[in-house]
This record gives sequence, C-alpha cells and structure tokens, in this order.
Amino acid sequence: MSRVFKVISLASAALIAGCASSPQARIDADRARYESYSLEARERINAGRIDLGFTPDMVRMALGEPSRVVERRAENETTEVWVYTRNRPRFGIGLGIGSWGGRTSVGTSVGMSTGGWGPDEVLRVEFRDGVVTAVDERSR
Repeated sequence: MSRVFKVISLASAALIAGCASSPQARIDADRARYESYSLEARERINAGRIDLGFTPDMVRMALGEPSRVVERRAENETTEVWVYTRNRPRFGIGLGIGSWGGRTSVGTSVGMSTGGWGPDEVLRVEFRDGVVTAVDERSR
C-alpha cells in the first residue's frame, strides 16, 4: 500500500508542478517584451510582484492570468479590476468495503482537486487608462 501511495503522491506533485506557471516561464515566453522594461520593473516581475504604473502585459508576466476580471463603475469613470485568488490543492482519500455472495472486496482511492468552493481572494489590481492605479493585497 505504501508503494501505491508513493506513486500517487509523485503523480500529484508532478500535476501540481505542471499546472503552476512561474514568472520565469512567462518571461521566457516573451523575452523581447521583458527586455524592453526598466531594470526596476524587471526585478519586480522576476519576484512575482507588481507596482503602480504597470501595464496589463507587465502584470500578466509577473502574476499570470487573473482568476476573474470585473468592471468597476464610479460616477465619472470606469476601471477594470483583476482579481487573483489562491487555489490550494485539496486531497481526499476514500475506502470502500463490499460483500456479496460470500465474497468480500476492498477498494481505495485518492483524489485531488486544484479548485474548490470559495477560493481565497488575495489580490485586486485596478487599471485606469491602461495602467495599474491601485493594488489591494490581502495580508497573509
């Protein structure tokens, strides 16, 4: 049983690693654009951080795609807000025992989900006229 658990654990770890996209992977995908940014902006992007004045492309490179995008309308302006959430992997283990006609069977399963109900919202990025004008970050 421990051998099966190890195989499942390794497969789950590989799946999580394969789904995760790092700033470095996004930088490598668009190196020319990255090189056009200032040294300060490149340092922040490398660290997976953003700053006021960043463009949508810079934010995508640092943080990836947002979980959702909403439009915020105020009296005289409309802004776009990118919402980032933390989707933590969730694991479940099941055990089943059955009996029929004098025979008994046992089954097990391990499941993993990278989504779930109500993921934690951790960051909101507000854009006005194509640049970041506000960042709301949830304290950890």
